[in-house]
Amino acid sequence: MRLSDFDFELPEERIALRPVRPRDAARMLVVRPIETPGQPQLEDRIFRDLPEYMRPGDILVFNDTRVIPARLEGRRVRPGADSMPRITANLHKQEDAITWRAFVRPAKKLQEGDRILFGLSGAGCSVDELWAEVVKKGQGGEVVLRFSCPGQDLSAALARVGQMPLPPYIASRRKPGPADAIDYQTIFAEREGAVAAPTAGLHFTHDLLRRLESGGVRLARVTLHVGAGTFLPVKTENIDEHRMHAEWGEVSSTTAELLNTAREQGGRIFCVGTTTVRILETAADEEGRIRPFAGETDIFIKPGYRFRATEVMITNFHLPKSTLFMLVSAFSGLENMKAAYTHAVAHEYRFYSYGDACLLFPQQP
Repeated sequence: MRLSDFDFELPEERIALRPVRPRDAARMLVVRPIETPGQPQLEDRIFRDLPEYMRPGDILVFNDTRVIPARLEGRRVRPGADSMPRITANLHKQEDAITWRAFVRPAKKLQEGDRILFGLSGAGCSVDELWAEVVKKGQGGEVVLRFSCPGQDLSAALARVGQMPLPPYIASRRKPGPADAIDYQTIFAEREGAVAAPTAGLHFTHDLLRRLESGGVRLARVTLHVGAGTFLPVKTENIDEHRMHAEWGEVSSTTAELLNTAREQGGRIFCVGTTTVRILETAADEEGRIRPFAGETDIFIKPGYRFRATEVMITNFHLPKSTLFMLVSAFSGLENMKAAYTHAVAHEYRFYSYGDACLLFPQQP
């Protein structure tokens, strides 16, 4: 398929810059594909209506990754240089305890061996400042940074010096603020490592979870540390030539057993977000049985993919020509999703990370 197949018109005012409050007051478009492609059944609901679509024995699978303050602003420090140009870095993949891959701007200002001072100036390594060395420079503004604070000290420094890594379509229109430290974190967040939020999970509240559990819905957790590669544009017109950035994820043996048992007993797997879909599909075998998994995945789900684990999907509205829109199109059908998005634009749904939600049912084989 061609990249242009996944394009659609989206007015800029439909992009949400801040979330609604309370979280479960977001709108939810329910999409049920039927026999005629491009004519899905659509329902306009509120996210807190989700329990009406679940039944006892169903299982809700969420991603428990926690977003780190991965956006850093600093200055290049080069011996003998007359200037200290500003540098912005967005960490996207951890290599070891003190080494991260990052996208930097402006990359042309950096060379291998340069040092960058993030945070406040001073002596030594503290939570008030953070030094990094450029140990490798790659393509597309990517560098490898080795920080001077190992282990827990690095986490503390990032917490003090870094900012929440809001997506480019939000960060280009406003700066991160104190509220984003809470707003851009799900209530499930436990395991640090993501540099972007699994945004479908942002709509859940503790009250909504209690209502779901009281109705016989069970909860399960997986981990996928979302990387900044999720926002990188697809640059090849032939989408089969696109290569995904790898992300680390885990499905525990406890979760795998819980999910397999639920399906055997007639329960359905509701995946909270595309990240949960990607790690479960990575862990599922050809028969659909979910196996324990821990490692990196670069799975690229696009139309033609046969889903093995996902039965219902909760997700947000995605960018045109993005791999995420390709994924939901694979699940519910490209023409169905284009029709759903046209409806959403016309009815003033809010798009992207801080926007509204979709409840997607699969297209029929």
